[in-house]
Amino acid sequence: MSRINLVTPEQANPEQAELYAAITSQLGMVPNFLKVFANSPAALKAFLGLHSIANEGELTSKTKERIALGLAEQNACEYCVSAHTAIGKGVGLTEDEMAENRAGGSQDAQAAIAVKFARSLAEHNGEVTTAELLEIRNAGYSDAEIVEIITHVGMNIMTNILGKASRVAIDFPKISLQKAS
Repeated sequence: MSRINLVTPEQANPEQAELYAAITSQLGMVPNFLKVFANSPAALKAFLGLHSIANEGELTSKTKERIALGLAEQNACEYCVSAHTAIGKGVGLTEDEMAENRAGGSQDAQAAIAVKFARSLAEHNGEVTTAELLEIRNAGYSDAEIVEIITHVGMNIMTNILGKASRVAIDFPKISLQKAS
C-alpha cells in the first residue's frame, strides 16, 4: 500500500482530472506514480513538462530506456524497474538487453557507455571525471546528448525517489530487483 495518497480519478479535482485526461490520451491509463504526483498538480505538471521536453531531444528511445533501467536498478526502485521494463519492451529492447542495462551496461557498445556514464552521474552526484566525459565524447555523444543524459538522470532519480518514498503499488508486470536493496 502506498505511503502517500494516490489521487484516484474519482477523487480528482477539475485540474487533476484535466491532467489525467491528457495522460490517458497518451498512455491509455494513469500510472500509480503519476497518481502520487497528482497530490500536487504543480508537481505533476512540472514532471510532465520535463518529461515531454526531455523526450524531444536527440537521444533514442532505446537509449533513454536503457538509462532508466540502469538507474532504477542502481537506486533499487522496483516500481521503476517494472515500469521501464514494460516501456523498454515497447521500444524494442530484448530481455537480455534489459538485464544488461540493469547491470549497468548494454549489448550495444555505444549505449553501454551512456548507461555507465548515467550511473556514474547518479552515484557521484554529478562529480564525473574528465576521463568519463572524454569516454562518452569518444563514443560519439555530442554535448547536446551529454546534457540530455544528465537531464534524464535527474528525471529518473526524481521518479526513483518518489517510487521508493511512497512505496507506490506496482501497476505494471512486476519485475524484482536483481540485487538485494
